[in-house]
Amino acid sequence: MATTTTPRTSPGPWATVRWLARHRSVQVTAALWLAGNAVVLLLAGRTLPFDWPALPGSAVDQLVGADVAMLSVLALMALTCLLTRRRVRPDVAARAPDVATARRETVLLLAWAALGLLGGFVLGRLLGWHPIGLHLAGSVVGTHDHVAPAEAATWAGYNLVVYALVPLAVFRRRYSADQLNLVSTDRRGDVRLILVVLVAESAIQIATLATVVGRLSTHQYLVGVPVTFLLYLAGTGLPIMVLVHALLVPRLLRLTGSTPATVVLGGVLYTALHAWDAWTVLTTPTDAVLSVVFLCFVYLAPGMMKTLLTVRTGNAWVHLWAYHALAPHTLIDSPHVVEIFRIR
Repeated sequence: MATTTTPRTSPGPWATVRWLARHRSVQVTAALWLAGNAVVLLLAGRTLPFDWPALPGSAVDQLVGADVAMLSVLALMALTCLLTRRRVRPDVAARAPDVATARRETVLLLAWAALGLLGGFVLGRLLGWHPIGLHLAGSVVGTHDHVAPAEAATWAGYNLVVYALVPLAVFRRRYSADQLNLVSTDRRGDVRLILVVLVAESAIQIATLATVVGRLSTHQYLVGVPVTFLLYLAGTGLPIMVLVHALLVPRLLRLTGSTPATVVLGGVLYTALHAWDAWTVLTTPTDAVLSVVFLCFVYLAPGMMKTLLTVRTGNAWVHLWAYHALAPHTLIDSPHVVEIFRIR
């Protein structure tokens, strides 16, 4: 199966906005986001039921923060489109097989992901730990729970094998690295995009969140930062890159025939893969609804951003370096990993 590249001229920014506003997937996403805001205002009390020590504040504060985060991601998405507007973009849909095969493979991949999530839940609970999802307990939002080194290492190993190594081994028998979005068609353009998005995202996080800056000793920086990078690369970066961006994104684009719909679905998949986040509370119907809403608030926009980076470049590695492995995880979670492994 040959991979093609298609030269495209991007319309002006306002024409793009008008085109997106008419797209059904964009309209539905915007409506559901507003509905989520309404649900939080109706159901939440003064504070949310989540254990978020790194993100203190009232329910209204958290809601405003979620909306501001969405706006910042939309700005980064606009920046991505601006930086790639003159590129010869790969036809990512052409990398997927015919529609019938793409549909079958998509169903099998989603079933495998669901089985992986179920297995992670059971394994984590059997070992007396948090359920194993795509984020280690305490990632980004912090936690008051104890996370042992064995739990962190098992989390990373399980996710790497289940979501990355096994699917990649199966699909590499039938598809080339190019067809799996693992080869760059414009290295200079990809590097430029990675650097600009990484700097912009890092600046946003340093300005708004508690990051690694000024919080560690010299030895902790030298040891803890590389450990964090490798741990999260294995536990969340590579699993998401392979399962979603190498395998599912081309097939979703083939099935939908729509870039906006694929970007939204990428965000939905990214959200669903974090269903076992340790901070969620399911003890009452109200808490369960708020947990689902905030899972969407936390993960939908980043998942869409990652998918846009893949669709615009045809390179699954771009999102990993620009918007995942370094920022947020290494930048934000290094103090958490230093504490887990007691790096002094």
